[in-house]
Amino acid sequence: MTQARHTPTGAPIDALRADIEFATELRGRRFEFATTWGLFSPRAIDAGSQLLIRHLHIDTQDDCLDLGCGYGAIGLSMASLAPQGHTLMVDKDFVAVHYANRNAARNGITNAEALLSNGLAGIPAGRSDVIATNLPAKSGKELYQIMFYDVARRLRPGGRFYVVSLSGLRRFVARELQTAFGNCEKLKTSGQYTLALARKE
Repeated sequence: MTQARHTPTGAPIDALRADIEFATELRGRRFEFATTWGLFSPRAIDAGSQLLIRHLHIDTQDDCLDLGCGYGAIGLSMASLAPQGHTLMVDKDFVAVHYANRNAARNGITNAEALLSNGLAGIPAGRSDVIATNLPAKSGKELYQIMFYDVARRLRPGGRFYVVSLSGLRRFVARELQTAFGNCEKLKTSGQYTLALARKE
């Protein structure tokens, strides 16, 4: 009889391979998410994403973009708030894209899709009304500069760019948003996170 293989903590390997599933409420709607080990914050929506989602201003017809979508919490919230628009979710991790698309289907959200892309380099040409990102902490400031410049080019006039970051990056984020957009507003600080907003003029 074959025995189940265990990790040093005693968990069977096959159990670790199974999807992680949880349900949560975001902006008044219940969502169910499937995730996996290796994705960011796989067992619950992280505090930074929650802060961003709580303070998003989305009109029902907005075309939105979630930059670095992970398994889709921010993007699917945006799509839910803008049912007459279209939401793109992009990530450079194919596992994240797979789960974001699965979670869109799981929650019956038909106006959102996830695509594999390094930043905005690999997505179809177009314009967005709202772009949001939970800035990864260790991607390097050069990548952030490219990202902010590309976001400024993609937004429609009057478009909004929401950035949540670790508060240790807040001065850098404010400076680079000011360079790329000519403006930056600190919306909220909560715990170790700061939420900033820049507008396309």
